[in-house]
Amino acid sequence: MELVFALVIGALTASGVYLLLRARTFPVVVGLTLLSYGVNLFLFSTGRLVTGQQPIIGSAASYTDPLPQALVLTAIVIGFAMTAFVVVLSLRSLADHDDDHVDGRRNEAPDTQTDDGEAHRR
Repeated sequence: MELVFALVIGALTASGVYLLLRARTFPVVVGLTLLSYGVNLFLFSTGRLVTGQQPIIGSAASYTDPLPQALVLTAIVIGFAMTAFVVVLSLRSLADHDDDHVDGRRNEAPDTQTDDGEAHRR
């Protein structure tokens, strides 16, 4: 169980980082979301991966730590708000620049000069 959980966390984190490094806004938004899911699962796993345990100290021999569950719940709310803000920000950038490139530049090849003095595109 722990190995599968660790692989899922690693896959979500790696996919999120890969998408964050893309040059378009939609993959960046999806990458941030996947990265936040990976962090949420990591935080959740710090409270022990057991089922059927009570989250109250003293009422049973073993218990599950409730603090990571509260942290994940808070992180879900903050992540949703962050995603909504980034989507609105990217839509505004698309409307202002007519392009969804993250740094606002268009993907155009620079002009180069040849020996005969003419400008050619690469």
